Amino acid sequence: MTMSMPYASNVLQKLHAVAFTYPAIDNHAHALLRPENRTDIPFEGLVSHLQGEALLKDAPHTLACHRATQQLSNLYGLAEGSSWEEVKANHMTTDYTDLCSRSFVSSGIQCILLDDGLGIREMLQDIPWHDQFTQSPTRRVIRIEAVAEDILRKKVFTNYKDPKSALITFTEELKEYLADHTRNGHAVAFKTVVCYRTGLAVPPKPLDLESMELLSAFSRFYSEHKDLPKIRLQKKVLNDYVVHLAMDLSAVYDVPIQFHTGLGDNDLLLDLASPKHLQPLIKAYPKTKIVLLHASYPYTREAGYLTAIHPNVYLDFGEIVPYVSRCGQRAIIEQILELAPTNKIMWSSMYTPFCISQPLNASAPC
Repeated sequence: MTMSMPYASNVLQKLHAVAFTYPAIDNHAHALLRPENRTDIPFEGLVSHLQGEALLKDAPHTLACHRATQQLSNLYGLAEGSSWEEVKANHMTTDYTDLCSRSFVSSGIQCILLDDGLGIREMLQDIPWHDQFTQSPTRRVIRIEAVAEDILRKKVFTNYKDPKSALITFTEELKEYLADHTRNGHAVAFKTVVCYRTGLAVPPKPLDLESMELLSAFSRFYSEHKDLPKIRLQKKVLNDYVVHLAMDLSAVYDVPIQFHTGLGDNDLLLDLASPKHLQPLIKAYPKTKIVLLHASYPYTREAGYLTAIHPNVYLDFGEIVPYVSRCGQRAIIEQILELAPTNKIMWSSMYTPFCISQPLNASAPC
């Protein structure tokens, strides 16, 4: 049975009105740069995950950059046909606070759930600063690896005696931190980047504190990092252990845990970024709400399948806008809707620290 043309047109008009006027909850975003740091990160990072010289050389030749140039020209009031370099120059000379305000107004974001665990925290605004641009307070998403690294550096390695006592201290400190910040309402979700560090193939059963495999891994990790100024948690046994701690507490305090999946930088192993690797873990924690970020692109159909068959799995399609071409965005949305229930599909800007990323990331696919 097909809809009549007037009826279909009316439905589409209502859908368009809701999509473009209903206040949006930004399910996953990052803090914005401080004004004094606005030039410290290449502007091309707005439209590409490329790094180093390739970011400057190749990103301007992507469809994402061409579209961003058009959209930002409109935002800045530049002439039609302005170049990427002209957009960049205007960005650097425009009043920063005014630019942030215009960006948020055009995006329609009501509330931000903000992951403040990027490795450039000293360049970024604090969480409350973002409240001036939204009607509802910004809420924190705890990146568990960043917290774990801080605890290891400040509270474990400074008083290290032996692997077992150090591991016990680490476990207690991490669990207490996550519990305290969810109990007091300061944080509304956890997030893990295990996808970047050691991949999504996290075994369904956690190792206990008596495990020789775990103790040996912890001892080696200490030896490798004890004299380094910065700790990066990237040892599979330990990363998996941290994920299990967070999965357990997520169920206890009824806060979701977000998993980076798919689309990412060049330190991500694509084969281990598919959400299919998470299925045993999903089954092991049926009371833990799991959010698959970034539409798991290019593994979107797998993410949609998991969202459809597991009651505790949700799918967020942030970051495909603006990183993927317009037609690619449409294809991704269509793949999500093939199976995933609409009440389990979420949106986020996943905006980068550039304040003008909101109107790009909140724009509709073609």
